[in-house]
Amino acid sequence: MRRCLQIASLAALTVSLAACAAMQERAVESAATLPGQVEPVYAAAIARDHAIFWVTSNGCTAKEDLRPVVTEVGAGSEITLRRLKDDRCRSPQPNGLEVRWTFEELGLPPGARLSVRNPSQVAAPAV
Repeated sequence: MRRCLQIASLAALTVSLAACAAMQERAVESAATLPGQVEPVYAAAIARDHAIFWVTSNGCTAKEDLRPVVTEVGAGSEITLRRLKDDRCRSPQPNGLEVRWTFEELGLPPGARLSVRNPSQVAAPAV
C-alpha cells in the first residue's frame, strides 16, 4: 500500500511539473509576441479610474510611444507599460514625463482592481 502511495505521489508530481513547464513556456512565448520593451518607471499611480505613469524622456517621448498591456490576474488585472519607440532626443526631462490612460481606454470597468508590473527606476536628481 505504501508503495502505491509513493507511485501516486510521484505521478502527481510529474503531472504538476509538466503543467508548470507548459505554463512557463506559454509565458515566454506571449512575452516574445508583445510589442516593444518593458519600460522602467519613476512612479505609477492608479487613482480615480486612471493609470498614471512617470517615465524617462529625452525630450521627444509621447504617449503614442508607449503601450499599456493589461492582463487578467486572479480577481484583478495587471498593467505593464511597454515602450514602442526609443527617445533619441537630447533634452532630458529631469522629472520625466507623465502619461495617463483612463480605465475606459484600457478596457476596464470603473473601480477595477489594477496593479502595476513595471520595474521602478530611481529618478534623476532635478537640475
